[in-house]
Order: sequence, then C-alpha cells, then structure tokens
Amino acid sequence: MKRRIKFAVIFFLILNGTVVLYGGENPSSSIKPRAKSVIQIWLWGGPSHLDTFDPKPNAGYDYCGPFDKTIPTNVPGIEINAMLPKLAQLADKYSIIRSMTHGINAHETAAYLMQTGHSAEERTVYPAIGAVVSLFRGYDYGYKGTIPPYVILTTSQGRFSEVGFLGSKYKPFVTGGDPNKQPFAVEGIVLEGVSEQRQRYRRELLESLDTLGKYLPSNKEFEWFDNSRRQAYEVIFGEAAKIFDLSTEPDEVRDRYGRNTFGQSCLMARRLVENGVVYVTINYKGWDTHSQHFQTMRQKLPELDAGLSALIQDLSDRGLLETTIIWVSGEFGRTPKVSWEPPWNGGRGHYGNCFSVIVAGGGFKGGCVVGSSDEKGEYVKERPVYPQDLLGSIYYLLGIDPESFFPVPQAKNLKILPPIEKGQGKGLLFEIMDTEGKQ
Repeated sequence: MKRRIKFAVIFFLILNGTVVLYGGENPSSSIKPRAKSVIQIWLWGGPSHLDTFDPKPNAGYDYCGPFDKTIPTNVPGIEINAMLPKLAQLADKYSIIRSMTHGINAHETAAYLMQTGHSAEERTVYPAIGAVVSLFRGYDYGYKGTIPPYVILTTSQGRFSEVGFLGSKYKPFVTGGDPNKQPFAVEGIVLEGVSEQRQRYRRELLESLDTLGKYLPSNKEFEWFDNSRRQAYEVIFGEAAKIFDLSTEPDEVRDRYGRNTFGQSCLMARRLVENGVVYVTINYKGWDTHSQHFQTMRQKLPELDAGLSALIQDLSDRGLLETTIIWVSGEFGRTPKVSWEPPWNGGRGHYGNCFSVIVAGGGFKGGCVVGSSDEKGEYVKERPVYPQDLLGSIYYLLGIDPESFFPVPQAKNLKILPPIEKGQGKGLLFEIMDTEGKQ
C-alpha cells in the first residue's frame, strides 16, 4: 500500500502531462492582468448569509435564532456577525457580495454552476474555474513549478468533475492528509512513518531492478518515463516537500491561523501561492447544517474567523494580496427561516435565491458591499450577481477574457462562459475592481 502511495506522484505527473512544457500565445493576453494566483475557500454545503456576512438582527428569532448580535467593522456602515470579530477588523481589505443568486437548491447542480458558470442542463461538461486557470496560467504558458499549478487542500470537492472536457492533464493535485498533523502526509510526497533516508533506499532498489532500462539506455520509449520519474523524485526530495512542511513556520504564526485543519490549510495556501502555485482550493467541509445549525456554527465561525483573517492579513503584510485573489463561497446559502421542529431542531436548509460571497485581493477593492437582500434575507433587493458575473470577474482580473473560446482542439467552438444573453449574468463586478484593472 505504501509503495503504491509513494509512486502515486509519478503517475500523477504522467497523467497530467507535466513532462512536456508547451508554449504558445495566450488568447487572453489583451486584458491587463492584475492577479497572478487565486485562493478559493469552498464552504462545502453552503454557509448561512444571515449568520456570516449579511446579518438581519431585526428579523426575529425565527430567522436569527440566538445569533441576533452584529459587530461593526473597520469600515463605517458595514456590520457582520458578532462571532467574526477578527474579520470585522479587516473589512477594508475585502468586499461582500450580498446579492449572489442562482435559485438552485440541489448540491450537485448548484456546485457545478458556481464552479463553471454554466448550467448543468447544457450537454457539455465544462471544467471548473481552477482547471480553466490551470489551462491559461499553467504549463502551457510558462508555469515551471514542481508542484502542479492547481492544488486542492485536502480532499476533492466531489460534487462534479473538476476538469470536464479538458481531460486529466488539468486535474487538480489533491493533497489528502491533514496539515494540522505532523507530518502533513501529502499524497505521493510525504509518507507518515517513512523517513527520507528510507525513501532514498527504496529509490536505489527500484533503480537496481531496472535491468531493461540499463540494457536500452537510449531508448526513446523509456526516455519519457524516465523524465517523469525524475520529476516525481524532485517533488519527493526537493523543494516541494519543504513547502508542505509546516513545522518550519513559527508557532505564533500557526497559532494565529488556528490549530485545526482549516486554519493550517489557509497557512498552507499562503505558502503555495508564495511559491508560484496558480490556483489553490481549500475544501472546507461541514456547512450543510440541516439540523442543529447553531451548535455547528459555534465551532465553524471561530475557525473561519481565525483562518481567513490570518490569511488576508498575512498576504497583505507580505505584499501578496495585490496579486492574489481570495474568494469565499459555498454552492448556495441556507434558508433564512430556521426549522425548529424535529428532526431539524434548529436547522437551515439549502437556499439558492440569495446568499453572500467574499472577494479580496488581486484587483478587487476592499471595504465595499455589492447589492443587498430584503429585510429577512430571503430575496435579492438590489444588483443581483450570478455565478458567471463572479467567475467572469475573477477571470478578467487574471487577464483571461471570459468571452474567449477555449484554446483546445476538443472545445474550439466553446466559450469559457456563456454570453450574458444566454445565461443569467448581469455583468462583471467592475464596481469593486481597482480602476486600473479596467481597460
């Protein structure tokens, strides 16, 4: 089993085609890029907007439950849930979209729409935004990192195919493991309980058994595989393994992020973009709170507050927030009205009519609110924002034309996002983009 895990990275590299670096003109180069990388915090299951970034303290107990307190932020006029005090002091560095909508209440179809901008009713299976960014900013256009350009911490999102028609070359590297443990057992790179010296012995044993390769040293058929194996070992023994080693971080830094899986994943995401990784998704589970919602939120909200605030502040202090987009969202929100009856006992259901999203960095302004919901958070009141508006804005800030076609043979007639007249979109979020980013 451990031997299979050890060589998983080899086959990952082979399947993803990282041996050959392709070159070519980027068809989106006409747009001035502001961002170089993206950190997506995916709140799997869907967070409640009333209990996070769009509180409604006057809506009554049936809507607020025990969370009827708000806290002013460092931006006058903006208030958020009182259980997010650290994020309240950083509101000048992020913007809140309070009018996100798509009307879908099913996990799979809502997640697909939020990740691709396309309806699940279309016959074509489109790639998620991470795979699209990997296509335009990865190996085909000069990315040379040993860690693949698209990484998911720590488990696959699982609701859809992340790569769609693009194929395995653009699949994300899903780390597995838990960054809150020592060591962080990254799939195919770090084996818990196996020392580096023992790994090297295994490598020597494998090479000693390669008698066919010794007899045919110049065989072209073997050259490709040998290059893949070399790159794999560069990941296992080289800088990549060091990047995933959080023990090198000071204790006070790790404490600030929070000594839990989410907090340490945020710290890991910072290290990845700091080392050039293009797209990082943190798959933060546990937000599908059909029952005992408020008990779960008493654990989740402090974790979110600590991890996300530390990430934003850390990127800002290091000069990376200007070039790193952070977006925080689930596939939808939760029902504004609480289900108090059994078996829910204070739960919130799926709700796609109106929910909130956070964006920061990479050309997005801070201290802004886009749109609004009604007095109970049930419907969008002003400026509806649809998934293709949000994803299109992220693409735009990365210098990727959201109206361009996919530059791959199997999709030469397919656009990255549907035209506004054929989708739900109302336009890019220029109101919260730095004016220098608009052409």
